[in-house]
Amino acid sequence: MPWLGLGVFQMQDGPEVKNAVTAALELGYRSIDTAAGYRNEQGVGEAVRESPVPRDEIFITTKLANGDHDRAMEAFEESLDRLGMDYVDLYLIHWPVTGKFQKSWKVLEEIHASGRAKAIGVSNFQIHHLEELKQDSAMTPMVNQVEFHPFLTQEPLREYCQSEDIQIEAWSPLGQGQLLDNAVLQDMAEKYGKTPAQILLRWDLQHQAVTIPKSVKRHRMQENADVFDFELSAADMQSLDALNKDHRFGPDPDTFV
Repeated sequence: MPWLGLGVFQMQDGPEVKNAVTAALELGYRSIDTAAGYRNEQGVGEAVRESPVPRDEIFITTKLANGDHDRAMEAFEESLDRLGMDYVDLYLIHWPVTGKFQKSWKVLEEIHASGRAKAIGVSNFQIHHLEELKQDSAMTPMVNQVEFHPFLTQEPLREYCQSEDIQIEAWSPLGQGQLLDNAVLQDMAEKYGKTPAQILLRWDLQHQAVTIPKSVKRHRMQENADVFDFELSAADMQSLDALNKDHRFGPDPDTFV
């Protein structure tokens, strides 16, 4: 699984998402993260099929929508149809819908056994959700994709996932753009000769979190990918960690349905 990918949340199906994915692949991205709930799987699939990059070199993630837990297998097959693919690299339960996700996980285990999802995992799961899932499952989720940025460092969850060998993946790594004006981040960007966004993405990577920033602009995608030629000091990592407010820009997994 690549450490850096393109997220396509809120991109319109059709030319917008197709052009974004095409640009990302041209720039060297090899991971694309979509979801049934984003309603743009078709455009993602078209871009991947039309790309000269071989399918087996592209890591495709999609997710089970909240309203589809009672028909998880059918929903997965519909995602494959929209993508125009016979497998995905990672299939996630998008949100831990109470009373539903345990049954859906068993379906994901079947999908994984069939080879149509190379890996399976969850998204937005808290420790108690993961503990509940563990009680009656054959497999541990391989990935937990969660909101993660310096205002929401999720330290207990990250420690738990590390102990269970679950890879953390960061959505909204730029805090929906609302962290970029932070003075600590601005000063750090000037110090390293990087942009605030690049500092945030580097912080993700040094916390061993896969990261999937979203952009429809080619120059932003290029900027976001330019994060492998420098390293934040331990002191600067701690300064960013200290910005934590346990603040979510997205929904709370315990209340979102």
